[in-house]
Amino acid sequence: MQTTIGQDVAFEGVGLHSGAPARVVIRPAAANAGILFRRVDVAAEQADIPARWDHVIQTPLCTRLENAHGMTVSTVEHVMAALMGCGIHNALVTVDGPEVPILDGSSVSFVRGILSVGLTELNVPARVLRVLKPVEVTRGEARTRLSPHDTLLIDFDIDFKDAAIGIQKKRLNMSNGSFVRELSDSRTFCRKADIDAMLANGLARGGTLDNAVVVDGDKVLSPGGLRHADEAVRHKMLDALGDLALAGAPLLGHYEGSRAGHALTNELLRTLFATPGAVEWVECDARLAARLPGAGVHWGEIPAVA
Repeated sequence: MQTTIGQDVAFEGVGLHSGAPARVVIRPAAANAGILFRRVDVAAEQADIPARWDHVIQTPLCTRLENAHGMTVSTVEHVMAALMGCGIHNALVTVDGPEVPILDGSSVSFVRGILSVGLTELNVPARVLRVLKPVEVTRGEARTRLSPHDTLLIDFDIDFKDAAIGIQKKRLNMSNGSFVRELSDSRTFCRKADIDAMLANGLARGGTLDNAVVVDGDKVLSPGGLRHADEAVRHKMLDALGDLALAGAPLLGHYEGSRAGHALTNELLRTLFATPGAVEWVECDARLAARLPGAGVHWGEIPAVA
């Protein structure tokens, strides 16, 4: 069955880019509504921004959505990953400005909030998107690919010169509570030199050592160090799940990302939907629903470190 969140749950923090206070509320929605963002600081007729791949606009550092009126909401990937990873198909996400708060740089606060109020089943079968044939996008050394699979399988590899990150690879089947257990607490990461450059250019003004893993060569500057030895690649997988959630429904397919980011994953979705016969809608029976991200997830699967 399709699901929505059990009741309103709110989150407050600062925007990564502006550093300004930001508040987001995840609210229940009806069956077949999907995920919709709503700006509560603008006129009602301009406020709604669908959480969909064809509303993504290219921007550095995050995923930004835009509606036909030019209204935008940025940094949606972590809350989208939490919604997908907790098995929520329908929700209204209200935001009081142009950014979702960065919180601790991961999805775990959203997960804790969602699971604290629970899910409500809606009396309508869930639908998924099944990948039928491979599609691939490359840009320089970066590559993304989707191919047929009977679950959502994510492979990711990264290669950074900083010894604190280096080469990392990971594969995860995203069925059931895998996202919550393995990825939800992994924070965004960056190099100190990049932070210095962004701040000098007026970017990432809300970024701190408390909401990102900052590395400098072989050193981890963030208090407490890493939550996982491979936290960087785990966060890349978290981002990928959030960006794939913009397909509009759970995907059944094998996603491969190599040195990829938000823009390339969105380009992959655009290629998928533009390729005749590459994807189809499928109505879930109980057996298929049990293999989806978030199926059966519970509070005890949230990482203790968070």
